[in-house]
Amino acid sequence: MRVVIQRVTSASVVVDNNSVANIGIGLLILVGIEAADNQEDIDWLVSKIIKIRIFEDENQVMNNSIQDINGDIIVVSQFTLHAATKKGNRPSYIKAARPEIAVPLYENFNRKLELELGKKIQTGIFGADMKVSLLNDGPVTILIDSKDRE
Repeated sequence: MRVVIQRVTSASVVVDNNSVANIGIGLLILVGIEAADNQEDIDWLVSKIIKIRIFEDENQVMNNSIQDINGDIIVVSQFTLHAATKKGNRPSYIKAARPEIAVPLYENFNRKLELELGKKIQTGIFGADMKVSLLNDGPVTILIDSKDRE
């Protein structure tokens, strides 16, 4: 499971000209799921996301977590995070999980994130053509792969 975490001052998701998610200060998380992912990947990633200290404290040092600032989260599914680009010019998405595997894992990831955050998160719509907008703060953008835990 791969996530791209972006610290934002605002973010939103629009599907078919309808706003489906909208936050102020917090995180926009893009999540890519592969067939080999499981609950252990979810648990490890959620713990990392909740605890990662990428928000500034009163001394402008990144010492605060999303919980510390009571920030909001939008999670957007993005299978293209598993693009294989070594051969040719057209990415292959062979590692990305099929919807029958990805949807339950995506939903479990979101539930676990809400449970650990202690409040509701917002999401895009799995498989939809989404228009994602954000104002990246910093910019701070972090990639975490649950298969690379070093």
